[in-house]
Amino acid sequence: MKILIADAFDARLPERLSAFGEVSSDLSALAEAEVLLVRSKTTVNADLIAKAPNLKLVIRGGVGMDNVDKKLCAEKGIKAVNTPKASSVAVAEMAMAFMLAIPTRIIEAHISMAEGKFLKNELKRTELFKKTLGLVGAGAIATEVAKRAAAFGMRVIAFDPFLKEHPIAELVSSLEALVTDADYISMHTPLTDETKGMINSALISKMKDGAVIINTGRGKCINEKDLAEALASGKLRAYGTDVWFSDPPPPDCPLLKAPNVFMAPHIGASTKENLGRIGDEVVAILSEFK
Repeated sequence: MKILIADAFDARLPERLSAFGEVSSDLSALAEAEVLLVRSKTTVNADLIAKAPNLKLVIRGGVGMDNVDKKLCAEKGIKAVNTPKASSVAVAEMAMAFMLAIPTRIIEAHISMAEGKFLKNELKRTELFKKTLGLVGAGAIATEVAKRAAAFGMRVIAFDPFLKEHPIAELVSSLEALVTDADYISMHTPLTDETKGMINSALISKMKDGAVIINTGRGKCINEKDLAEALASGKLRAYGTDVWFSDPPPPDCPLLKAPNVFMAPHIGASTKENLGRIGDEVVAILSEFK
């Protein structure tokens, strides 16, 4: 079996996969590859598949599959799978990091101190305690966020049309019902036709004044222009994001210069521990692959 690792995985993974066959990270070996490992950087589309006539299995290390054309893979007899369990803790901790950094004002505090300022009276904090967190999507990552939010004394509600019950969150009937009640909104949906641009001016108008949005899901679920305008007007208090329309975002991305945006370069799943867990799932998948 010829295995091609196209993106960044745990450094120990090539050695672990050598038991299954020949392992390479040289993209020129795509034509011979039977198994392709990708994360978010490589897009498995018609162009790539046309260059990989021997491809039998695509493994997307992580949760989302929007960079893999699953329909075309199925048509070509290529099995396409992901590693949905591995990233839950890492991404949940990233979401909580934003959720803590924004009300504690810790980023502004650090920057001001480094600039020689001592803004003890100017930096007013708020608490997560007794605030309402609204989860948009209530899968594995959102559930880990819910556990942590509950530990901070938050009330947790969620909207997920595919669930009838949840072990922690109170499920609400609609996205509108969620955003009208939530102080913090955390995004955990895949990118689909239904979720693309779902956070737009119409939905934002229904949110509480001063609401905070955290996005560790997909950048394209946000209408960037509408969100930037809501931040500039003060309708929204802040936006914390680790995900973008593209990696990296273009220089004219309106969120790069919008006020009260807290940004990270898509590193939510890039913990040492998570890369190891992804490797464990990859090994398990290959162990069962026929």
